[in-house]
Amino acid sequence: MRRPKLPRPRLPRTRAGQRRLVQAVMSGCVLALLPATWMYVVTGDRLRTTADVPRTDVAVVFGAGLWEGEPSPYLAHRLDAAAELYRAGRIEVVLVTGDNSREDYDEPDAMRTYLTRHGVPDSRIVSDYAGFDTWDSCVRAKKIFGVDEAVLISQGFHIRRAVALCQEAGVASYGVGVEAKHDATWYYGGTREIFAAGKAALDAVFEPDPRFLGRKEPGVTQALTAER
Repeated sequence: MRRPKLPRPRLPRTRAGQRRLVQAVMSGCVLALLPATWMYVVTGDRLRTTADVPRTDVAVVFGAGLWEGEPSPYLAHRLDAAAELYRAGRIEVVLVTGDNSREDYDEPDAMRTYLTRHGVPDSRIVSDYAGFDTWDSCVRAKKIFGVDEAVLISQGFHIRRAVALCQEAGVASYGVGVEAKHDATWYYGGTREIFAAGKAALDAVFEPDPRFLGRKEPGVTQALTAER
């Protein structure tokens, strides 16, 4: 059985129709770029390096996947930056936030184990097991863990979105974007950010509740009083 041929789209024949088409395309491009523009405006002077980020009590490290139970290379680079900041005395506590929605997948515990192997005391690490996406992690940092100011650590393609969303959630933030190899994962992450920017803008406007909020936890406050 032969499939019916779909009609080919036809370009407008009149000059007025062509002009309207061009205007529609340009409007679509502008709308698509608005979320990214918003992120750049909000985060304009909030990005730093591990060498010049202001001293802050708390660093937040966002999950970035596990490989056979261990942090992926991308996540390991984030954790390395957090450990470096701790050893340099620029932060006091690391809040690791990630996905633990399944028994066989636990980002925060894997992140904790990695940090302790790299010189961060277990008592100075706090786990957020419901950081299912960036907005959830930012809101929970503020509402559940009482974080008012933080250094955020992620890859460069993600850090602006993280800072913009945490700022909107009420966490005064500086972002450290760690280096990343320009492999297939990097290109995927950069492309994904184009679409994620739109969701981020919607999160900032409508401020939805996280998938799981729960009760307040004193982990960060307790960790700040623990011995170094």
